[in-house]
Amino acid sequence: MFASIPRRVRTLALAAGLAVAVSAPLAAPTVAAEASRLDEIVSRGVLRVGTTGDYRPFTYLNKETGQYEGYDIDMANALATALGVKLELVGTSWPTLAKDFEADKFDVAMGGVSITLDRQKKGLFTIPIMREGKTPIVRCGDVAKFQTVADIDKPGVRVIVNPGGTNERFDRANFKTAEIKVHPNNVEVFDEVAKGNADVMITDASETLFQQKLHPGVLCAVHPDKPFDFAEKGYWLQRDGALKAFVDQWLHISGETGATAKVYAKWFN
Repeated sequence: MFASIPRRVRTLALAAGLAVAVSAPLAAPTVAAEASRLDEIVSRGVLRVGTTGDYRPFTYLNKETGQYEGYDIDMANALATALGVKLELVGTSWPTLAKDFEADKFDVAMGGVSITLDRQKKGLFTIPIMREGKTPIVRCGDVAKFQTVADIDKPGVRVIVNPGGTNERFDRANFKTAEIKVHPNNVEVFDEVAKGNADVMITDASETLFQQKLHPGVLCAVHPDKPFDFAEKGYWLQRDGALKAFVDQWLHISGETGATAKVYAKWFN
């Protein structure tokens, strides 16, 4: 039928159709905006931070006041302020930290959390906030006696550890002969060494230095400047690129303006 139409008319019709096709705007594809954890936190008005409350100087639940305190508690408050929201601290523990994280009980875990690949599979880490590693803390008279892993991994040596975290993982991987004593209360572990109920505690170098300050002349950190391994600490975020970008930028600005240094000096210097 179209072939019976005069050529001139066909040409005009095709030209008109082409003009309409060229000038008509293409319909934009409909893309549903994905919900962002960052937007959710701002809309909720609350930042939920999971913390164990048993790892001084990063996080500690003061039984006398009933309040959390520590380096990462101050940083959590500063982060909530930067977001323009309230801070809600959610209690967790090292054995249940990953389970609570996966259950979405909090938006971010803070409190001396070590960056590990197992944790990275479940969420995202911020840029590192601290570099350190595992090192011993012992009674001051035993410093020369426990310099290496081999020195510690001997019959009769009692290594005490808090359960469920990277400290226990290090001990299980490295000590096959020494006795490993699991103590449920991380806050009391160092007193057990001081009293002579254990010989060695392996933990992050920053914690050994802090505990050395709390037990002057009694407990001594063993080569904290040269730990047994490499580790970094960071803040463990639920998997959301927008949230990570915000917290990373906040950490960068805090570092450049000296805000982080002030918090660090309060708890470590």
